[in-house]
Amino acid sequence: MTKSEFAALHTGSAPLVLFNIWDAGSARAVAKAGAKAVATGSLSLTGAQGVDDGEALPIADLLKTVRQIAAATALPLTVDFETGYASSLVELAANAKALRDAGAIGCNLEDRVIGSSSLRDPQEQAERIAALDHAGLFVNARTDIFLGPLMAGENPNSSDLVEAAIVRAEIYQKAGAGCFFIPGLSDPELIRRVCQAIAMPVNVMRLPGMLGNRELHELGVARISHGPAPWRDAMAALEEAAREAFDD
Repeated sequence: MTKSEFAALHTGSAPLVLFNIWDAGSARAVAKAGAKAVATGSLSLTGAQGVDDGEALPIADLLKTVRQIAAATALPLTVDFETGYASSLVELAANAKALRDAGAIGCNLEDRVIGSSSLRDPQEQAERIAALDHAGLFVNARTDIFLGPLMAGENPNSSDLVEAAIVRAEIYQKAGAGCFFIPGLSDPELIRRVCQAIAMPVNVMRLPGMLGNRELHELGVARISHGPAPWRDAMAALEEAAREAFDD
């Protein structure tokens, strides 16, 4: 599938639903269930390797897993690339090419600084997005404006945060982003405001209590990710089954 064909999946009559996977086996299971594309989640993929999230997994191991997933399914693959495993643009461009060569058609690129709660300057992040776009990847530009407060136990559903996110979205789109990812935002009217304010597809992360897929699409949402929930649920089910086996 080409980059433009993958982009077209974001403009259909229904949202692109990504039930995030972590290895070749989970990719095959999700493909068998009827997925239109497969997407890794960084916490899930690294957790399956016994490693913490936050680029603790060596990029060579990430690329190995990407190659395995790409070989296991014919579906387009988009990868959670965190911040690109690089500080410099030269290194980032090389990593982007390696990711594309491994079989990914798209990737997430987040605007937080690894190991920090800070966000990158929007113009600096735009240069990073452009590097991935030039490598042939469909860039899902993730902003952590909402996820940071959510992880801190605060309410991320704020009009001020939405306005700040819209400013970033416009800059990221000009740099070559194909989609804008707003994990942590769950209020329907605020999601609608983001969708109406920007001219590129919007990706939300499914959280407990959110509207259904159809209702989210009616708000303007083009893509719905499940994040680490599928992996966490699978691990919880595995642990429970093991406990039952040991107690029998």
